[in-house]
Amino acid sequence: MVTVETPSTKFTPLQHELLRLYGKNISEEDLLAIKDLIAGYFIDKFQKKVSDAAWEAGYRTPEDFDAILNDPNQ
Repeated sequence: MVTVETPSTKFTPLQHELLRLYGKNISEEDLLAIKDLIAGYFIDKFQKKVSDAAWEAGYRTPEDFDAILNDPNQ
């Protein structure tokens, strides 16, 4: 007899929370709104990280940021 081992799946706390949420009967409209909220959270977090790093690197003006964004080597 051949036995096949299936790897155990370990979920993160976020995945557990999402599984509980998606297990309920939620409208498509609500699911899209929740997806937008999650995306917005990560966008805000990323923007803060980039802004903090730029400040620490000495970039202080909008022109500094424009120079970074328009640098073809970036």
